[in-house]
Amino acid sequence: MRVITEFDPWGDPLCTCPRKYSLNPYTGCQHHCLYCYITSYIPRAFNCRPKRDLLARIRAELPKLDRRLPVSLSNSSDPYPPMEGRLHLTRKCLQALAQAGFAVQIITKSNLVVGDLDLLEGMRAVVSFTLTTLNRQLASKLEPRAPAPAERLRAIQAVSSRGIPVTVRLDPLFPGLNEEEIEEIVGAAAGAGAVHITASTFKPRPDAWQRMMLAFPEFCQRTRELYYREGERHGRARYLPLSLRRRLLLRVREACERFGLTFSTCREGLKELNTSPSCDGTHLLSSSFARRTASLSHSNRPS
Repeated sequence: MRVITEFDPWGDPLCTCPRKYSLNPYTGCQHHCLYCYITSYIPRAFNCRPKRDLLARIRAELPKLDRRLPVSLSNSSDPYPPMEGRLHLTRKCLQALAQAGFAVQIITKSNLVVGDLDLLEGMRAVVSFTLTTLNRQLASKLEPRAPAPAERLRAIQAVSSRGIPVTVRLDPLFPGLNEEEIEEIVGAAAGAGAVHITASTFKPRPDAWQRMMLAFPEFCQRTRELYYREGERHGRARYLPLSLRRRLLLRVREACERFGLTFSTCREGLKELNTSPSCDGTHLLSSSFARRTASLSHSNRPS
């Protein structure tokens, strides 16, 4: 079984991501986010563990892959769980990818990515941080084992200050729970150096809905009708009514325009709202390449 596969989320027609590869150095995730979708298809999803023989498998697969496609780390886990601090598995993957000439997209909630800036500076790279709320108390319930929002903002600043493009995933949006923070989150992301926002509404599967019911019973009572009667079903996920999703996402786009950021939606069927060449921010790999080329040119000048 391959460890680097082409990204294809269940052949979802709503997915507008450009072609890319997906690599998860770890199976499962330790953040324990209530809204997480991986619990619907990964056994013991909140028990994070490293993949076996990963580096040997990667080195065997890389020569067979198309170097024109970036590699995304990670779509079904966080590439920077706490154990990465001692295992350095993601770092070793980045070293192998850099040696083979691949561009990378990092998707994380963790500030541990800052430890790999020395590698990412020399690669075509874009880093995406998920920022669901700025409220520490709300975050501690929604994402109980993830780094606090303030830590993520500091990490965004650290990454962007090194010239590496940063995007933020405002994902998921919960009507009546974090929607009042939309403008504040976008402003904080822009202030820390992010240049693009990808936004997506909460699309619960049955297990995620049950977790949310236990932690936020009032929210679930208030929105049950929206999800289960007025909304629609897409695969195993429940969607809010289209009109409500459009209203929420337009607020994000308007905030992005105010702060000078590009914007996109994720699996909403509303790609007409997007203001960027790609929904996932991988278009920024070209600016990353320009930065790296300029840096190399400068370093090669005679003193």
